[in-house]
Amino acid sequence: MKTIKQTYLIEAPPQRVFEALTNAKEISAWSGSEAEMDARPGGAFSLWDGSILGTNLAVEPDKKLMQSWREARWTADSTVTFTLTPDGEATRLDLLHENVPDDAYDDIAEGWDIYYLGVIKEYLEGSRG
Repeated sequence: MKTIKQTYLIEAPPQRVFEALTNAKEISAWSGSEAEMDARPGGAFSLWDGSILGTNLAVEPDKKLMQSWREARWTADSTVTFTLTPDGEATRLDLLHENVPDDAYDDIAEGWDIYYLGVIKEYLEGSRG
């Protein structure tokens, strides 16, 4: 199992970034796919029409989101932690994705940028003013 660490500077306040991570309507808007999200600790979620499943382990609004995270084809859960830190008028988002299956590492690491956090960055920055 491997670990992915990535950092993004998103030109949006932490509240907007957190909403993009936890509001099903927002997730559907930036992902273009069906999403379900119970943003409470212990709440379940389903992303990309059910290809990503998990549970929210810790929820600190506008600061931190920790999730048990699994692709439908994986045999074990991984853990994803998003940490949000204000940086002027922007937000630094630090991603820590632990227990990534070795054979999926390259695709998942690239996928965070192409399909998830990179898209959230474009979505939020494109919707400014």
